[in-house]
Amino acid sequence: MTIPPARGGVGVLQDSGVAKLTDFLIEYLGDWPGTPGLTIAGAEVRIRPGWDGQLREVVGVGSPQSAVISVPPSSATLARDRVLSWEQAQAALPEVFARPDSRVYYGTFRWTYQPTDLPDAGVWIPADDPLVPPWLHPFGGDVLMTLIDGKYAAGVGIKRHNASGLEISVGTEPEHRGKGLAAGLVAQAARWILAQDAVPIYLHDPANVASDRTANAAGFPDEGWQILGMG
Repeated sequence: MTIPPARGGVGVLQDSGVAKLTDFLIEYLGDWPGTPGLTIAGAEVRIRPGWDGQLREVVGVGSPQSAVISVPPSSATLARDRVLSWEQAQAALPEVFARPDSRVYYGTFRWTYQPTDLPDAGVWIPADDPLVPPWLHPFGGDVLMTLIDGKYAAGVGIKRHNASGLEISVGTEPEHRGKGLAAGLVAQAARWILAQDAVPIYLHDPANVASDRTANAAGFPDEGWQILGMG
């Protein structure tokens, strides 16, 4: 991804015209100009707890044409001085926050408005139900699970970032992988999210071949977008 130097401004998602995704990005990042270049957004959302109660001081989303890196308002001026491109963020952001041991990572960012028409693969169950494995507990609300012989085989949790965008996380027990359960659950969850008038989001490590396969099978195309974080 090659993006020109930083610039500012607030606008709409001009390259796709998808208003709901624009709404999500503006609330998620604090800005989304949709114009060429990198915007550093000083956003109050970065000093508020996220979907799981944790603070995330650095979050970025980049398309092939534009990108926003969202930081706390107190760090915005220094970040604009030091972070001049999306790629440079990997080296510059730990310096901005005086955390030389921190790592900036990039992931694949996907969304869909047309999930694959796969059969429903699971049932919605309260996250505190005894059948639900520990990894799904933090999502709260209801989680989507495939049960085989009455036991957990695969599941989806929903990260409720804001009313315009909900992120899908999926996991499958090793003995049940390769059966298409993850793709079926992701597509089913995406349909549910769309029914809530929100855009379904799917993130994964670019090196995770299984996640890439699941996303494609569920109808989440790779449009060359990336997610950025620091941990």
